[in-house]
Amino acid sequence: MHYWDGYGPSMWGMAVMAVSTVLFWALIIVAIIALVRYLGRSGRGEQSTASAEQILAERYARGEIDDEEYRRRLQALSEHGRRKT
Repeated sequence: MHYWDGYGPSMWGMAVMAVSTVLFWALIIVAIIALVRYLGRSGRGEQSTASAEQILAERYARGEIDDEEYRRRLQALSEHGRRKT
């Protein structure tokens, strides 16, 4: 292809090529972001399946609830588990 003789890509051809290049890279970037978010969410999902007893123990360890409330809620959880099965 010899562009010096006036038969090169027209202005419309150059514009379409520029727009398609931008759209291609935007699609690649969006795909990478979606993949990172998906992989990040799946990691958090495993942590969010902690049992109620574990969550209660963590709250007790952080000092959010006192000893009496911890024991009362733990007993309520164990009674609820027995009724459920």
